[in-house]
Amino acid sequence: MATVPARLCYLSTNPTTRNLNFSVLKPNVLSLRSFSLPQKHYLRLRPCKCSSTAPVSTTTYEFSDGSSEVELRLNIGGLDVRSSRDILVDTNDTSLAIRVLRPGSPITLIETNPLFDRVKSSETIWYIDDDQLVVNFKKQDPDLKWPDIMESWESLTAGSPQLLQGTSIYLVGDSTEINQKVAQELATGLGYTPLSTKELLELYTKQTVDSWLLAEGSDSVAEAESAVLESISSHARAVVATLGGQHSAAGRAGKWQHLYAGFTVWLSKTEALDEDSARLETHKNVKDGIISYTNADVVVKLQGWDPAYAKSVAQACLSALKQLIQSDKKLPGKKSLYIRLGCRGDWPNIKPPGWDPSSEGNTTLGTQL
Repeated sequence: MATVPARLCYLSTNPTTRNLNFSVLKPNVLSLRSFSLPQKHYLRLRPCKCSSTAPVSTTTYEFSDGSSEVELRLNIGGLDVRSSRDILVDTNDTSLAIRVLRPGSPITLIETNPLFDRVKSSETIWYIDDDQLVVNFKKQDPDLKWPDIMESWESLTAGSPQLLQGTSIYLVGDSTEINQKVAQELATGLGYTPLSTKELLELYTKQTVDSWLLAEGSDSVAEAESAVLESISSHARAVVATLGGQHSAAGRAGKWQHLYAGFTVWLSKTEALDEDSARLETHKNVKDGIISYTNADVVVKLQGWDPAYAKSVAQACLSALKQLIQSDKKLPGKKSLYIRLGCRGDWPNIKPPGWDPSSEGNTTLGTQL
Protein backbone atom coordinates (compact mmCIF):
# COMPACT_ATOMS: atom_id res chain seq x y z
CA MET A 1 0.00 0.00 0.00
CA ALA A 2 1.39 3.39 -0.96
CA THR A 3 1.56 6.19 1.55
CA VAL A 4 -1.51 8.42 1.34
CA PRO A 5 -0.52 11.85 0.05
CA ALA A 6 -3.22 13.56 2.09
CA ARG A 7 -2.83 13.51 5.86
CA LEU A 8 -5.62 11.66 7.59
CA CYS A 9 -6.64 12.69 11.09
CA TYR A 10 -9.32 11.30 13.32
CA LEU A 11 -11.15 12.54 16.34
CA SER A 12 -12.92 10.00 18.51
CA THR A 13 -15.71 11.34 20.62
CA ASN A 14 -17.41 9.62 23.53
CA PRO A 15 -21.08 10.53 22.96
CA THR A 16 -21.87 10.22 26.63
CA THR A 17 -19.20 12.45 28.13
CA ARG A 18 -18.20 14.36 24.99
CA ASN A 19 -14.54 13.99 25.92
CA LEU A 20 -12.39 14.58 22.86
CA ASN A 21 -9.36 12.54 21.92
CA PHE A 22 -7.45 13.63 18.84
CA SER A 23 -4.76 11.69 17.02
CA VAL A 24 -3.15 11.35 13.60
CA LEU A 25 -3.51 8.19 11.58
CA LYS A 26 -0.16 7.19 10.12
CA PRO A 27 -0.96 5.21 6.96
CA ASN A 28 0.46 1.70 7.13
CA VAL A 29 3.03 0.99 4.40
CA LEU A 30 3.20 -2.69 5.33
CA SER A 31 1.64 -5.10 2.87
CA LEU A 32 0.27 -8.28 4.43
CA ARG A 33 -1.63 -11.22 3.05
CA SER A 34 -5.17 -11.57 4.31
CA PHE A 35 -5.72 -13.88 7.25
CA SER A 36 -8.47 -15.26 9.45
CA LEU A 37 -8.70 -15.47 13.22
CA PRO A 38 -6.98 -18.68 14.35
CA GLN A 39 -5.33 -18.90 17.78
CA LYS A 40 -1.94 -18.61 16.08
CA HIS A 41 -1.08 -17.50 12.57
CA TYR A 42 2.05 -17.11 10.51
CA LEU A 43 2.81 -14.17 8.27
CA ARG A 44 5.68 -13.09 6.08
CA LEU A 45 6.93 -9.72 7.19
CA ARG A 46 7.73 -7.28 4.42
CA PRO A 47 9.51 -3.95 4.77
CA CYS A 48 8.02 -1.70 7.46
CA LYS A 49 8.37 2.01 7.97
CA CYS A 50 11.93 2.43 9.18
CA SER A 51 14.98 4.64 9.23
CA SER A 52 16.94 5.03 5.99
CA THR A 53 20.09 4.16 7.89
CA ALA A 54 18.72 0.82 9.03
CA PRO A 55 18.52 -1.94 6.41
CA VAL A 56 15.34 -4.01 6.58
CA SER A 57 15.45 -7.78 6.83
CA THR A 58 12.69 -9.82 5.20
CA THR A 59 11.86 -12.41 7.82
CA THR A 60 8.93 -14.38 9.19
CA TYR A 61 7.13 -14.12 12.48
CA GLU A 62 4.63 -16.04 14.50
CA PHE A 63 2.03 -14.28 16.60
CA SER A 64 -0.30 -15.69 19.24
CA ASP A 65 -2.83 -14.21 21.64
CA GLY A 66 -2.88 -15.80 25.07
CA SER A 67 -5.74 -13.76 26.56
CA SER A 68 -3.87 -11.57 29.07
CA GLU A 69 -0.71 -11.42 26.96
CA VAL A 70 0.44 -11.68 23.36
CA GLU A 71 3.60 -13.31 22.06
CA LEU A 72 5.71 -12.48 19.02
CA ARG A 73 8.33 -14.87 17.66
CA LEU A 74 10.73 -13.69 14.95
CA ASN A 75 13.10 -15.97 13.08
CA ILE A 76 16.65 -14.65 13.47
CA GLY A 77 18.52 -17.64 12.06
CA GLY A 78 21.21 -16.58 9.63
CA LEU A 79 21.53 -13.08 11.13
CA ASP A 80 24.59 -14.06 13.17
CA VAL A 81 23.03 -13.03 16.48
CA ARG A 82 25.46 -14.24 19.14
CA SER A 83 23.90 -12.80 22.28
CA SER A 84 21.13 -10.57 23.57
CA ARG A 85 23.52 -7.62 23.28
CA ASP A 86 23.10 -7.86 19.50
CA ILE A 87 19.36 -7.15 19.77
CA LEU A 88 17.55 -3.88 20.48
CA VAL A 89 13.88 -4.13 21.50
CA ASP A 90 12.41 -0.64 21.77
CA THR A 91 8.78 -0.50 22.89
CA ASN A 92 6.26 1.77 24.55
CA ASP A 93 2.57 1.31 25.17
CA THR A 94 1.62 1.75 21.50
CA SER A 95 4.69 1.00 19.36
CA LEU A 96 7.43 -1.55 18.80
CA ALA A 97 10.79 -1.56 17.03
CA ILE A 98 13.17 -4.53 16.95
CA ARG A 99 16.63 -4.25 15.41
CA VAL A 100 19.73 -6.39 15.09
CA LEU A 101 22.67 -4.15 15.98
CA ARG A 102 25.47 -3.90 13.45
CA PRO A 103 28.28 -1.32 13.44
CA GLY A 104 26.97 1.59 11.39
CA SER A 105 24.04 -0.31 9.87
CA PRO A 106 21.49 -1.90 12.23
CA ILE A 107 18.98 -4.27 10.62
CA THR A 108 15.32 -3.54 11.32
CA LEU A 109 13.33 -6.71 11.88
CA ILE A 110 10.03 -5.01 12.66
CA GLU A 111 8.85 -1.48 13.34
CA THR A 112 5.20 -0.74 13.87
CA ASN A 113 3.28 2.21 15.25
CA PRO A 114 0.65 1.69 16.37
CA LEU A 115 0.37 -1.77 17.82
CA PHE A 116 -3.09 -3.31 17.52
CA ASP A 117 -3.86 -2.10 21.05
CA ARG A 118 -2.03 -0.80 24.10
CA VAL A 119 0.40 -2.94 26.09
CA LYS A 120 2.07 -2.59 29.47
CA SER A 121 5.48 -1.77 28.07
CA SER A 122 7.19 -1.89 31.47
CA GLU A 123 6.27 -5.58 31.71
CA THR A 124 7.64 -6.57 28.30
CA ILE A 125 9.89 -9.64 28.37
CA TRP A 126 12.08 -10.87 25.54
CA TYR A 127 14.65 -13.61 25.09
CA ILE A 128 16.38 -15.72 22.44
CA ASP A 129 15.12 -19.27 21.94
CA ASP A 130 17.38 -21.12 19.46
CA ASP A 131 16.84 -19.33 16.13
CA GLN A 132 13.91 -17.25 17.36
CA LEU A 133 13.57 -13.97 19.20
CA VAL A 134 10.59 -14.22 21.57
CA VAL A 135 8.83 -11.09 22.87
CA ASN A 136 5.97 -11.25 25.40
CA PHE A 137 3.66 -8.29 26.01
CA LYS A 138 1.06 -7.83 28.72
CA LYS A 139 -2.16 -6.42 27.24
CA GLN A 140 -3.78 -3.45 28.91
CA ASP A 141 -7.17 -4.87 27.89
CA PRO A 142 -7.16 -8.66 28.35
CA ASP A 143 -10.70 -8.93 26.93
CA LEU A 144 -9.72 -7.68 23.47
CA LYS A 145 -8.65 -10.42 21.05
CA TRP A 146 -5.65 -9.39 18.94
CA PRO A 147 -5.68 -10.72 15.33
CA ASP A 148 -2.10 -9.48 14.81
CA ILE A 149 0.67 -7.54 16.55
CA MET A 150 0.14 -4.39 14.48
CA GLU A 151 -2.82 -2.23 13.59
CA SER A 152 -3.41 -2.61 9.87
CA TRP A 153 -6.36 -2.89 7.53
CA GLU A 154 -6.28 -6.66 7.87
CA SER A 155 -6.13 -6.70 11.67
CA LEU A 156 -8.76 -3.98 12.04
CA THR A 157 -11.28 -5.72 9.77
CA ALA A 158 -10.63 -9.00 11.59
CA GLY A 159 -10.78 -7.48 15.08
CA SER A 160 -13.52 -4.87 14.76
CA PRO A 161 -16.55 -7.23 14.71
CA GLN A 162 -15.87 -8.26 18.32
CA LEU A 163 -16.07 -4.57 19.28
CA LEU A 164 -18.97 -3.51 17.06
CA GLN A 165 -21.13 -6.49 18.10
CA GLY A 166 -23.23 -6.18 14.96
CA THR A 167 -23.87 -2.45 15.32
CA SER A 168 -24.19 -0.76 11.94
CA ILE A 169 -22.01 2.12 10.75
CA TYR A 170 -23.34 5.31 9.15
CA LEU A 171 -21.07 7.59 7.10
CA VAL A 172 -22.02 11.26 6.95
CA GLY A 173 -20.42 14.34 5.46
CA ASP A 174 -20.69 16.86 2.64
CA SER A 175 -19.69 14.43 -0.15
CA THR A 176 -22.05 11.66 -1.23
CA GLU A 177 -19.26 10.17 -3.35
CA ILE A 178 -16.80 9.93 -0.46
CA ASN A 179 -19.46 8.42 1.80
CA GLN A 180 -20.26 5.77 -0.82
CA LYS A 181 -16.68 4.86 -1.69
CA VAL A 182 -15.58 4.48 1.92
CA ALA A 183 -18.77 2.62 2.88
CA GLN A 184 -18.11 0.05 0.17
CA GLU A 185 -14.58 -0.57 1.46
CA LEU A 186 -15.79 -0.88 5.05
CA ALA A 187 -18.60 -3.25 4.13
CA THR A 188 -16.27 -5.46 2.09
CA GLY A 189 -13.65 -5.58 4.83
CA LEU A 190 -16.09 -6.27 7.67
CA GLY A 191 -18.41 -8.59 5.75
CA TYR A 192 -21.27 -6.14 6.37
CA THR A 193 -24.09 -5.22 3.99
CA PRO A 194 -23.34 -2.03 1.99
CA LEU A 195 -26.30 0.35 1.75
CA SER A 196 -26.57 3.75 0.05
CA THR A 197 -29.48 6.06 0.81
CA LYS A 198 -28.89 7.73 -2.56
CA GLU A 199 -29.29 4.44 -4.40
CA LEU A 200 -32.32 3.45 -2.33
CA LEU A 201 -34.03 6.78 -2.97
CA GLU A 202 -33.37 6.62 -6.70
CA LEU A 203 -34.54 3.01 -6.84
CA TYR A 204 -37.88 3.76 -5.20
CA THR A 205 -38.61 7.08 -6.93
CA LYS A 206 -37.27 6.14 -10.37
CA GLN A 207 -35.49 9.49 -10.62
CA THR A 208 -32.10 10.88 -9.72
CA VAL A 209 -31.57 12.85 -6.54
CA ASP A 210 -30.38 15.81 -8.63
CA SER A 211 -33.62 15.92 -10.64
CA TRP A 212 -35.63 15.53 -7.43
CA LEU A 213 -33.81 18.50 -5.93
CA LEU A 214 -34.66 20.63 -8.93
CA ALA A 215 -38.30 19.56 -8.95
CA GLU A 216 -39.18 19.54 -5.23
CA GLY A 217 -36.31 21.18 -3.33
CA SER A 218 -33.92 20.11 -0.60
CA ASP A 219 -36.53 19.81 2.16
CA SER A 220 -38.35 17.09 0.26
CA VAL A 221 -35.16 15.10 -0.31
CA ALA A 222 -34.14 15.38 3.35
CA GLU A 223 -37.57 14.18 4.48
CA ALA A 224 -37.41 11.20 2.13
CA GLU A 225 -33.90 10.23 3.24
CA SER A 226 -35.03 10.48 6.86
CA ALA A 227 -37.80 7.98 6.06
CA VAL A 228 -35.24 5.64 4.47
CA LEU A 229 -33.01 5.90 7.53
CA GLU A 230 -35.98 5.02 9.72
CA SER A 231 -36.69 1.90 7.65
CA ILE A 232 -33.11 0.62 7.93
CA SER A 233 -32.37 1.76 11.49
CA SER A 234 -33.05 -1.72 12.90
CA HIS A 235 -30.67 -3.40 10.43
CA ALA A 236 -27.60 -5.00 11.94
CA ARG A 237 -24.18 -5.39 10.31
CA ALA A 238 -24.69 -2.74 7.63
CA VAL A 239 -22.52 0.14 6.46
CA VAL A 240 -24.76 2.99 5.31
CA ALA A 241 -23.57 5.77 3.01
CA THR A 242 -25.79 8.82 3.45
CA LEU A 243 -26.36 11.79 1.18
CA GLY A 244 -23.96 14.70 1.42
CA GLY A 245 -24.82 18.37 1.75
CA GLN A 246 -27.68 20.37 3.23
CA HIS A 247 -30.30 18.38 1.31
CA SER A 248 -29.34 15.34 3.40
CA ALA A 249 -30.94 14.23 6.65
CA ALA A 250 -27.52 14.19 8.34
CA GLY A 251 -27.02 17.80 7.32
CA ARG A 252 -29.93 18.83 9.54
CA ALA A 253 -29.66 18.60 13.31
CA GLY A 254 -33.33 17.72 13.77
CA LYS A 255 -33.15 14.58 11.63
CA TRP A 256 -30.57 12.52 13.51
CA GLN A 257 -33.14 10.44 15.36
CA HIS A 258 -32.42 7.25 13.39
CA LEU A 259 -28.76 7.92 12.66
CA TYR A 260 -28.06 7.43 16.36
CA ALA A 261 -28.99 3.76 15.89
CA GLY A 262 -25.49 3.05 14.59
CA PHE A 263 -21.97 4.35 14.98
CA THR A 264 -21.72 7.53 12.92
CA VAL A 265 -18.52 8.67 11.22
CA TRP A 266 -18.18 12.20 9.85
CA LEU A 267 -15.89 12.25 6.81
CA SER A 268 -14.77 15.87 6.85
CA LYS A 269 -12.55 17.63 4.35
CA THR A 270 -10.14 20.12 5.86
CA GLU A 271 -7.72 22.77 4.65
CA ALA A 272 -5.68 22.49 7.84
CA LEU A 273 -1.99 21.97 7.08
CA ASP A 274 -1.02 20.24 10.30
CA GLU A 275 -2.40 18.21 13.18
CA ASP A 276 -2.72 21.14 15.60
CA SER A 277 -4.73 23.19 13.11
CA ALA A 278 -7.01 20.24 12.37
CA ARG A 279 -7.52 19.71 16.10
CA LEU A 280 -8.46 23.34 16.66
CA GLU A 281 -10.80 23.27 13.68
CA THR A 282 -12.64 20.24 15.00
CA HIS A 283 -12.90 21.57 18.53
CA LYS A 284 -14.33 24.82 17.14
CA ASN A 285 -16.90 22.87 15.08
CA VAL A 286 -18.05 20.99 18.17
CA LYS A 287 -18.10 24.09 20.38
CA ASP A 288 -20.08 26.16 17.87
CA GLY A 289 -22.61 23.37 17.36
CA ILE A 290 -23.65 24.93 14.06
CA ILE A 291 -22.67 21.96 11.88
CA SER A 292 -25.03 19.05 12.52
CA TYR A 293 -22.29 16.54 11.65
CA THR A 294 -20.80 17.22 15.08
CA ASN A 295 -23.48 14.81 16.35
CA ALA A 296 -21.29 12.03 14.91
CA ASP A 297 -19.49 9.57 17.17
CA VAL A 298 -16.16 10.10 15.39
CA VAL A 299 -14.80 12.35 12.68
CA VAL A 300 -12.11 11.55 10.14
CA LYS A 301 -10.40 14.60 8.67
CA LEU A 302 -9.35 14.42 5.02
CA GLN A 303 -6.81 16.79 3.54
CA GLY A 304 -7.95 16.31 -0.03
CA TRP A 305 -9.62 13.28 -1.62
CA ASP A 306 -8.63 10.59 -4.09
CA PRO A 307 -10.91 7.55 -4.61
CA ALA A 308 -7.80 5.37 -4.89
CA TYR A 309 -7.24 5.84 -1.16
CA ALA A 310 -10.76 4.97 0.01
CA LYS A 311 -9.42 1.92 1.84
CA SER A 312 -6.98 4.07 3.81
CA VAL A 313 -9.85 6.33 4.85
CA ALA A 314 -11.85 3.25 5.83
CA GLN A 315 -8.88 2.10 7.93
CA ALA A 316 -8.90 5.47 9.72
CA CYS A 317 -12.61 5.00 10.44
CA LEU A 318 -12.06 1.58 12.02
CA SER A 319 -9.10 2.83 14.02
CA ALA A 320 -11.15 5.70 15.44
CA LEU A 321 -14.15 3.47 16.17
CA LYS A 322 -11.91 0.96 17.94
CA GLN A 323 -10.55 3.72 20.16
CA LEU A 324 -14.07 5.02 20.84
CA ILE A 325 -15.50 1.64 21.86
CA GLN A 326 -12.43 0.81 23.93
CA SER A 327 -13.13 4.00 25.90
CA ASP A 328 -16.68 2.81 26.68
CA LYS A 329 -17.36 -0.87 26.02
CA LYS A 330 -21.05 -0.45 26.85
CA LEU A 331 -21.67 1.62 23.72
CA PRO A 332 -22.72 -1.26 21.38
CA GLY A 333 -25.20 -2.49 23.99
CA LYS A 334 -26.48 1.04 24.49
CA LYS A 335 -27.01 1.41 20.73
CA SER A 336 -28.97 -1.86 20.75
CA LEU A 337 -31.15 -0.62 23.61
CA TYR A 338 -31.75 2.64 21.76
CA ILE A 339 -33.05 0.67 18.77
CA ARG A 340 -35.25 -1.62 20.88
CA LEU A 341 -36.89 1.40 22.52
CA GLY A 342 -37.79 2.80 19.09
CA CYS A 343 -35.03 5.28 18.18
CA ARG A 344 -36.92 8.07 19.95
CA GLY A 345 -34.15 10.65 19.66
CA ASP A 346 -33.05 10.50 23.29
CA TRP A 347 -29.43 9.61 22.50
CA PRO A 348 -27.15 9.60 24.43
CA ASN A 349 -29.29 10.04 27.57
CA ILE A 350 -31.76 7.21 26.97
CA LYS A 351 -35.05 7.72 28.77
CA PRO A 352 -37.13 4.93 30.43
CA PRO A 353 -39.66 2.92 28.39
CA GLY A 354 -42.84 4.89 27.76
CA TRP A 355 -41.04 8.22 27.44
CA ASP A 356 -42.81 10.50 24.98
CA PRO A 357 -40.40 12.77 23.07
CA SER A 358 -43.24 15.17 22.24
CA SER A 359 -43.59 15.89 25.96
CA GLU A 360 -40.24 17.69 25.86
CA GLY A 361 -40.75 19.40 22.56
CA ASN A 362 -38.27 17.17 20.76
CA THR A 363 -35.45 19.14 22.40
CA THR A 364 -33.24 16.05 22.35
CA LEU A 365 -33.16 15.89 18.58
CA GLY A 366 -30.62 18.67 18.17
CA THR A 367 -26.87 18.66 18.61
CA GLN A 368 -25.79 16.74 21.69
CA LEU A 369 -22.92 18.61 23.36
